[in-house]
Amino acid sequence: MASINYASKEINCKLVYYGPGMCGKTTNLQFIHQNLTNNKRGELVSLATPGERTLYFDFLPVELAEINGFKVKFGLYTVPGQVLYNATRKLVLRGTDGVVFVADSQWDIMEENLASLENLKENLAGYNVKLDDLPYILQYNKRDLPDAAPMWYLDYLLNTLGVPSFEAVAPQGTGVYKTLNTLCRYVIRDLAHRFETGSF
Repeated sequence: MASINYASKEINCKLVYYGPGMCGKTTNLQFIHQNLTNNKRGELVSLATPGERTLYFDFLPVELAEINGFKVKFGLYTVPGQVLYNATRKLVLRGTDGVVFVADSQWDIMEENLASLENLKENLAGYNVKLDDLPYILQYNKRDLPDAAPMWYLDYLLNTLGVPSFEAVAPQGTGVYKTLNTLCRYVIRDLAHRFETGSF
């Protein structure tokens, strides 16, 4: 859940990029970080292992908006894709304000996509949170590969909640900002509603 600092008039929100191993979660954050101006970004922290580029999380504070005079900042995190790091996945999810599920579009990764999506739901349930209660969108990455499944099939398989979904080629930046901006708008709308109703 977003934290409010009344002294500095800041609201800090947490967005988590979730998905199977090597689907492009880290590449999304790297592209965002490289293309933001210095005054809009913080340090990108990445911990790598031989098996996968991200072991723990990437953190990127992004200042994008104001609500009732409060600056809104977003911390962007990724989770490790490998199953053996599930405890870390769950820890990173704690208190999240929004989720991007990054799916690998390749046909032979569909089982991993489904397993990771179910794992996301299970880990959220551990905090008594349902995915459909959060601002949540899908990104279908690696659309440039010849063995990419069609969009309609990915939506049929993964988008059971009917949330916004975007095509992406993360190394080129295709769909990266569209994904981020859409989720940020959803989160800001949710925050504004909570301010109006006094539910903070």
